[in-house]
Amino acid sequence: MRTLKLWLDRSLTAQAVLIFALGLGLTAVFHRDGHPGWWVIRTALFTAVVIGIVAVQRRRTGRAAGTGPRGVAEINRRIRHREVPEDPEERAAMRRLLAEQLGRMERGGRWLPYWLGCMGLVAAGLIVLGALTGSLTFPLVFAVGTAGFCYWVFRMRRRSMELHRDMTSALRDPR
Repeated sequence: MRTLKLWLDRSLTAQAVLIFALGLGLTAVFHRDGHPGWWVIRTALFTAVVIGIVAVQRRRTGRAAGTGPRGVAEINRRIRHREVPEDPEERAAMRRLLAEQLGRMERGGRWLPYWLGCMGLVAAGLIVLGALTGSLTFPLVFAVGTAGFCYWVFRMRRRSMELHRDMTSALRDPR
């Protein structure tokens, strides 16, 4: 499992294969009546768009850190394991990557209440529609799932920001 995770972390091709396989399966489930050739074409188009977006983000992150995609993957692994590098160049690259990621999380945090509020409104609307139609099973399951997802987002965001702030302060401390 570790090698698969490393392969997905470092290889854009591996990510494309995984996205294509999952997309093809979902397309087959939701469009059973369609021709399998259209499934493949539609999935290939979506995969190309997603991989294009991922490639641009990887290049932007690599430029911010001053290293390539493999270096960014290695720095992210070290951040997750709270390993502070000894090499001054690696410390500088980690410092730049932490600043970029922390800034992105803080900028995204401004919109987070609006996104979560929108999700809550959709869940509340589904509950109202379910009450009007007499079927509350799906709306209640969706509302509980939405609440669980919102809690998970808040928890993971808080953990990530604490980790990034701790690592930033650890990089500032002289050894």
